[in-house]
Amino acid sequence: MKDVKLPMVEIFETVEGEGTRAGFPTVFVRLFGCNLRCVWCDTTYSYPPDKADTVMTIEEIVGEVGRYRSRHICLTGGEPLLYGDYSLALIEALAGMERIDDLHIETNGAIDLAPFISKVTSSKVRYIMDYKLPGSGEAGQMVHENFALLRKQDEVKFVIADETDFHTARQVLEQYPTEALPLFSPVWETMPPAKLVELMLEHAMVHVKLNMQLHKIIWDPAMRGV
Repeated sequence: MKDVKLPMVEIFETVEGEGTRAGFPTVFVRLFGCNLRCVWCDTTYSYPPDKADTVMTIEEIVGEVGRYRSRHICLTGGEPLLYGDYSLALIEALAGMERIDDLHIETNGAIDLAPFISKVTSSKVRYIMDYKLPGSGEAGQMVHENFALLRKQDEVKFVIADETDFHTARQVLEQYPTEALPLFSPVWETMPPAKLVELMLEHAMVHVKLNMQLHKIIWDPAMRGV
């Protein structure tokens, strides 16, 4: 399995921009390819018609990550779980790095998490499931069985483009209870953060965390490698 090559976009070190580990220096491992086409996607360079920048073996990926000093890894894409057993092998290899404290995997909600959660036993590994709402154009692709699989260390992110998205997210959380921490993240162009806060307070969403993207505050939102 170590000789398997995965299509890559980039590996770089920056600070985590969102979620419960926001602000920590983190190594980002971005795989190429995605099974969704969200209308507000900010990483369109991670799927066709663009091409993978390179291909790397799992051993090469681990070696490149080892060049950096951060103790957190974000495995992302695209959709990093798109490659099934190969994705699983990469997760196990990254989690096996002794100096790594945390490996969080950003997945899009359209991949069945059961094979990954059941087979990866490392306590370092967490899943951040980005549930797609109507504003994304991909709401019909969600695997709702994932909610029951997510654990207390996991997170479920809802990207809120408008009030319809907000109320849909509320309904989804009511219909599919989960132990994961819910995060509400505003689409910068259409949902002002202050408006989202007002809605959260108005509807007593006291168990939800506002999720601002630090990298879009620190740098140009279109900048790569940050």
